[in-house]
Amino acid sequence: MTHKREIQGKVVKIAGDKTVSIVVERRVMHPRYHKVVKRFKKYLVHDERNEVKVGDEIIARECRPLSKTKSFRLQTVVSGAK
Repeated sequence: MTHKREIQGKVVKIAGDKTVSIVVERRVMHPRYHKVVKRFKKYLVHDERNEVKVGDEIIARECRPLSKTKSFRLQTVVSGAK
């Protein structure tokens, strides 16, 4: 059994049918200035039932490649859009 990565992020765009774009934020220490800075990365996530909206906070789990850039499936919606 392999370990599947889980990412948590905010939906920023509905990127087509059954696909959403999320942004994942992580905080890292700057090597020179020793200040905590934010780093962002966008991922495409497969949403089989088209149930999420822009602004939702979701958890996605890694899966086999579904397209050239999409390798995550929607697992749960943590909180709805405000």
